[in-house]
Formats: sequence, C-alpha cells, structure tokens
Amino acid sequence: MTISQGAALPDATLVQLGDAGPEPVSISDKTKGRKVVIFAVPGAFTPTCHSAHVPSFVRTKDQFDAKGVDEIICVSVNDPFVMKAWGEATGATAAGLTMLSDAESTFTKAIGMDFDAPPAGLIARSKRYAMLVEDGTVSLLHEEENPGACEVSAGEGLLAAM
Repeated sequence: MTISQGAALPDATLVQLGDAGPEPVSISDKTKGRKVVIFAVPGAFTPTCHSAHVPSFVRTKDQFDAKGVDEIICVSVNDPFVMKAWGEATGATAAGLTMLSDAESTFTKAIGMDFDAPPAGLIARSKRYAMLVEDGTVSLLHEEENPGACEVSAGEGLLAAM
C-alpha cells in the first residue's frame, strides 16, 4: 500500500556516509517534532534525477528555509558512497541537503514507492516523489506519474503547494 497524505511514516533506518564511514540514520529521529521535506529519485546520476530533481531542491533551499522547513532529505536506492559522491557532484551537500541511502529499499518498500524497470537496469528502486513531513506525518505528497518527469515532485512544485 502506498503511503498517503495524513499517514505516519514507518520507522526505518537509512544510511549516510559520515567522516567515520557509513552511519545509520533513523527516519523517526529526523522527523520527530520537525518539518522535513523528503524527496526520492530512481537513481543517483541518472539523467532526470541529476539534471532536474536534485537541482530543483538546491535552487529552492532558501525558500523552504523561509517556510520553516528544518531539513531537506534526498533518498535513493543507492549505496551511501554513491550518495555522498552524488551530493558533492550536484552541489546538494554544499547547499545543505541531506543525502541518504536506502540501499536495501527498506524504507521505499515500506511506503509502497518501489518499482522495477529491468530494461533500464533499475531493480527495487524508488518512484520519484516529494513529501512534506510534519512531526512524522505526511502533510503533502507529490508523486510523479512518469518516472522520467520532474514537475510536481520538483522543489518548485512542492513549494507551490505549501
């Protein structure tokens, strides 16, 4: 079942590459008592994700800050080493976005946002979406109909709905 507006996020542990190596990150800890944007992409360094989705949140980071958003998190079913490199390559890390790995697709599957596209080499990946989470509850959810599109799930699309 796909998560919906008004639903509580399931507790899941993602991974971030820190100075000492891979570190667990609890989604519950990240969202409890906070206003957080979580957006997900099918894959790091893939065309739309790299040229449109991440840059849209880099561009709009200050606008989200002005609306009281505590943190913007990018989730992808990639390993934490790739997520760190991708954050550096896109300027996301420098802009203050948090790049989290869902390498086993645990969080993605728990919220019903997983899909497979074998011809593209994408297995157990995340659909493209953006959500606003307030104190662990989804208050806005924008899922793209087409995984190659980045419109409603772009930073500008989510901001317009806030």
